[in-house]
Amino acid sequence: MIDIGVNLSNKRFNHDTEAVLERARDAGLTKLILTGTSVAESRAVLRLCRDHSDSFPAMLYATCGIHPHDASSFNSDSLAMLRELANEPEVVAVGETGLDFNRNLSPQKQQEAVFEAHLELAIEMQMPLFLHERDAAQRQLEIIKAYRDNLGDAVIHCFTGEKKTLFAYLDMDLHIGVTGWVCDERRGLELKKIVSNIPLHRLMIETDAPYLLPRNIQPLPKDRRNEPAFLSYVVAGIAEARPESAMQIAAATKATAERFFGLENRT
Repeated sequence: MIDIGVNLSNKRFNHDTEAVLERARDAGLTKLILTGTSVAESRAVLRLCRDHSDSFPAMLYATCGIHPHDASSFNSDSLAMLRELANEPEVVAVGETGLDFNRNLSPQKQQEAVFEAHLELAIEMQMPLFLHERDAAQRQLEIIKAYRDNLGDAVIHCFTGEKKTLFAYLDMDLHIGVTGWVCDERRGLELKKIVSNIPLHRLMIETDAPYLLPRNIQPLPKDRRNEPAFLSYVVAGIAEARPESAMQIAAATKATAERFFGLENRT
């Protein structure tokens, strides 16, 4: 299995990073994509890839980007720093980037401008995109459409939207990342109903650790911290709503992630 979204630079992993990676490997994960959410965090996840490369060869990769929450931090130097990071061999996608009109921690117009800068960088670098979107699907789709002819692959990570939004993203030829949200009997019922509509070759899986702990883990960990070793619970939640077995979903999403991030020959 490949976990396409891990926030390994989060402080909740500071005390036991090596043990977390060992448990992931023991659970059958072959590769993890560590999420960059700011210039500083993008540098941090790249450093984690390198710090643990001897113990976990060809296992850790990273993205570089500025989350829409932090769009207000974007300045004239940010793009140059992201471009520099994107050139590093461990960095396999541009992002996390997109729009978040749910909390609007950065002004919407600024989010849009920073998002477009990321799209242009992905086109320039010929790299896939790791996308975030919350309560902003219509505007995000409009912006992507303007660039789509020149963009390569892109994944809407941690999809939690409804059927109309899902189909709009699929019509745009995007991939869909599914997290433990699909295992949540309170908030994830809509996703569970529609996850079977995602073509298997466009589906990828992620924990978004340490967030979104799958609620089908019994018993739940006392610290409520999610980690990559729990990815199989996400697969199990998806398999409950699709015709394929958990084993088929794990194998197919692994192959898709390897192709999407250009990891087929990185062993």
